[in-house]
Amino acid sequence: MRLRFKNRRLLEQALAHPSYLNELQDDPGPEESYERLEFLGDSVLGLVITLELYKRHSDLTEGDLTKLRASLVRSRTLAGVARRLELGQHLNLGKGEESTGGRDRDSNLADAFEALTGANFLDKGFDAATQFVLGTMREEIESIMDDGVPEDPKSRLQELIQRTGGPTPSYRLVKSGGPDHHKSFSVEVVMDGRVIGTGHGKRKLDAEKQAASEALGHLESSAGV
Repeated sequence: MRLRFKNRRLLEQALAHPSYLNELQDDPGPEESYERLEFLGDSVLGLVITLELYKRHSDLTEGDLTKLRASLVRSRTLAGVARRLELGQHLNLGKGEESTGGRDRDSNLADAFEALTGANFLDKGFDAATQFVLGTMREEIESIMDDGVPEDPKSRLQELIQRTGGPTPSYRLVKSGGPDHHKSFSVEVVMDGRVIGTGHGKRKLDAEKQAASEALGHLESSAGV
């Protein structure tokens, strides 16, 4: 991962998980974790993707553009981009987070990618942040252009279960927390008392959609779809 920053402290901050700062004590290091940069980067990323979709798709409705954007900025997609950049290798984590697999956790990778986007914006401006996002996400953007507007995974799951005669799935909030600017939700989708998918997101709806996507993968695989 080669990134050039005029202000190297922004890069250090973008790679600092909150758990890392908790264990720094008197050691030198970044003064903040990546949380504030991630908050900024989330908005910058959303605007960059929105502008790109708007320019490319004059034929799509607001609703369809919203679906495309949601698919591109969801945690799972951003985590995939971060893995391709080998971003996890450069994260600074606390010992507890490291020992529980935090270096390859989707939420950490997605947050760090957004933090890097925010850091690029502060360091070199919106044009540089745009180049960073479109350059690193080119594969995902082109893929979704080829695939077209994605269908809502919750609707797809409902249709699949109805088609196979299964019981109606329900969504169960397992965990929620974090400050107002950095909320996180964990959700399970349950069918006939059995958990068939789990999801995480910054909104409850995003977590439900991720859980539905995971459930779809399991059900379609077992059914040979």
